[in-house]
Amino acid sequence: MGKEVSQETLNRYKRITPATIWTALGKKGYENCVMDNVKPLTKGKIILGRARTLRYLPERPDLKEEVREGYSADGTEVPNANAPEYRAMGSCGPGDVLVCDAMGKSNAANLGDVKLVQLKMNKAEGIVTDGGMRDFDQVEPFGFAIYATGRTPKAARHVMTEYEDNVDIQCDGVLVRPGDVIYGNDDGVVVVPKHMAEEIVEFCELYESAEEYIKNRAEKEQVPPGTYYPPTKQWLEEYKKNIYKPYNS
Repeated sequence: MGKEVSQETLNRYKRITPATIWTALGKKGYENCVMDNVKPLTKGKIILGRARTLRYLPERPDLKEEVREGYSADGTEVPNANAPEYRAMGSCGPGDVLVCDAMGKSNAANLGDVKLVQLKMNKAEGIVTDGGMRDFDQVEPFGFAIYATGRTPKAARHVMTEYEDNVDIQCDGVLVRPGDVIYGNDDGVVVVPKHMAEEIVEFCELYESAEEYIKNRAEKEQVPPGTYYPPTKQWLEEYKKNIYKPYNS
C-alpha cells in the first residue's frame, strides 16, 4: 500500500480547486484524472479523502455463489456481514472515501440506504460511484457527500455483483488505486495518485496564488490577462522566489 496520505496534506487540498489539480496533473502527464460523468448529488458539498475501493462484475449465479456466503443458485440469500461491500465500507473512516467501480451502470445502484448506514457509522467522507444512487432521499440525511452518475430506483439485482475490495479499479474510466486522493466539488471529481499528493498540492497552492496575483495586476494595470497568463515556468520560479508566501509560512 505504501505510505498513506496524511490528514494534514488532505486539509491543504481544501484550499485549492479540482480545476487547478487537473492543470497540475496534466503538466505531469496524468491527463486521465477527471470523472466526466460522476456528479455531486449533494450539491455544494465537497468530497475529499483517501480512496477505499470496491469493484463490481456483471451478475451471474456461479459468481454470486462464490462471492456471497449463504447464496444459492435459486436466488435465496441470507445476511452476510463479510461480503466485499461490507469489507470495503469497513475499511473507511474519517478522511476516507468509498469509490465504486460499478461498470458505469447508471441504470442501477450498487448500494442503498440500509447498507450505506455502515459509512455513516464509520464517519467516512462519502461515496463516489459510476453507478446510480438509490434511496437518495433516505441517504442524504446521513451527512456524507454522495457523487454518482444520477438517481435511480433500481438496485444492482440482475445487473452487477460486488466482487472484491481495496484493489485497483476504474471509476468512470479513471484509474483509482487504494489510498489515492479523491477530491470533488460541483465541477466534478478528480483523482490524485497518492505518491504525488504532496507534490501536487504544493504546486497548486503556488499556481493559485500566482493566478490571483495576475488577476489583480491585470485589473490594476488595465491590461489583458494574457499579458501575464498563462505563467511560464521561469515566471513562476521568479514569483515563488520573490513574491509568493506559502500558506504555512
